[in-house]
Amino acid sequence: MTETTIDKPTDAYADTYANAFAAVVAHAEGNGTAPLNALRQAAFDDFARLGIPTTRHEDWRYTNLRKLANTAFTRPQTGAEVTADDIAPFMIAGLDAHLIVFVDGYYREDLSQIDEHPEGTAIGSIAEAYQKGCTGIGDYLGKQVDTANDALGALNTALMEDGVAVYLKAGKKIDKPVHVLSIATAHSNSAMTHPRNLIVAGEGAEATVIEHYVSLGGENYFNNTVTELFAADHAVVHHYMLEREAESATNISTLAIHQGERSDVHSHTVLLGGELVRNNVRPVMAGKDAHCLINGLFVGHGAQTLDNAMRVEHAAPNCRSRQFYKGIMNDQSHGVFTGRIIVQEDGQQTDAIQSNRNMLLSDDARMNARPQLEIYADDVRCTHGATTGQVDPEAVFYFRARGLPEDVARAMLIYAFAAEGFDRMQLVPVRALLADEMIAKLPMANKLSAEFNEEIKERLYRI
Repeated sequence: MTETTIDKPTDAYADTYANAFAAVVAHAEGNGTAPLNALRQAAFDDFARLGIPTTRHEDWRYTNLRKLANTAFTRPQTGAEVTADDIAPFMIAGLDAHLIVFVDGYYREDLSQIDEHPEGTAIGSIAEAYQKGCTGIGDYLGKQVDTANDALGALNTALMEDGVAVYLKAGKKIDKPVHVLSIATAHSNSAMTHPRNLIVAGEGAEATVIEHYVSLGGENYFNNTVTELFAADHAVVHHYMLEREAESATNISTLAIHQGERSDVHSHTVLLGGELVRNNVRPVMAGKDAHCLINGLFVGHGAQTLDNAMRVEHAAPNCRSRQFYKGIMNDQSHGVFTGRIIVQEDGQQTDAIQSNRNMLLSDDARMNARPQLEIYADDVRCTHGATTGQVDPEAVFYFRARGLPEDVARAMLIYAFAAEGFDRMQLVPVRALLADEMIAKLPMANKLSAEFNEEIKERLYRI
């Protein structure tokens, strides 16, 4: 039965966030972000009014945040000992990219590698930009996050200290992807970080950004991320979010998108780690003829909770959106998909498709799927649907009839189910990384030969 209440927060809950807010404001003078304090204060007031969401809130009906309400999280200190050797395992093989590294939410210039990029483009940290006097990014921060109604977005805005800033003037293109590697280190106390990322693509600009969240250590921590993405008219932005954190982590991420006329934004999300993960994707197509692709895969095992909440808003005519999300749940894991398409009155000739397909690998795995349409226009084409099932026994029989053991046949079918989402990703090195991750998570993966791995990747990913 779904829980409808949450434990009353302890005193530590109030102290945790109030103390962190005071520390962030005090530190703002030193890192150059004091101009953001008014925005922080307004957001903290919103958070104090809203509090941690409970399962009484419709948006959090299937995901219980009791852990956030009753844990005295601390703001991590700077100076964690992390070297290039430590981050080497998290590099994406074959990916030629600008690398920007954050450790416990703090920018590490010594570990980053930002190569030459065209004039009229900027890659760096938000705090660094303010220190250099580039306060214009303040014109974008906070514009896509509804802190009055989004408690975790308000918390991020109140406690944000740093994050990546990618800025492109009109007509500019960053030829290489920007790889943002966010590393959580081991802490004796429960730590929390609130990265704030900003991507601004001017008219006709093009960029690819990869957000990559990993862990050095398995301790409990809370990572609450917000990324605001602004794609002006005719801009093209590809965004990847790879979540591969420790299985004791809580990760809540929000990608808030604003699209101009004829802009094209692709969002790819893969959730593999964490104990409790919530993935929010919220594009607003504000310009006519805009296109948005939302593509995701979440793979759960153990007692993981992986919650995906999509809110796609068609606010202008003749826009197209595509949502394709797949979930694979094993053991006692719990998956959630809430897909909401909103077509405003001005969203005539909308073309929207939403598909959520899920596979349960055990009797104890659970999946809650809620596809939703909210339409205020009369000339639209919108479809949505969700399916949840198990490995097809007829397909297993087909493979067994050709000499494959049952467990190998099942592994191959699960792999193929996941592969469709990878095919929509343009970056071949990312597809290869995720292919290897998927193979490692498959039941009886050790029985799949290296030759099979290479052959299936060749066929499915065109590597």
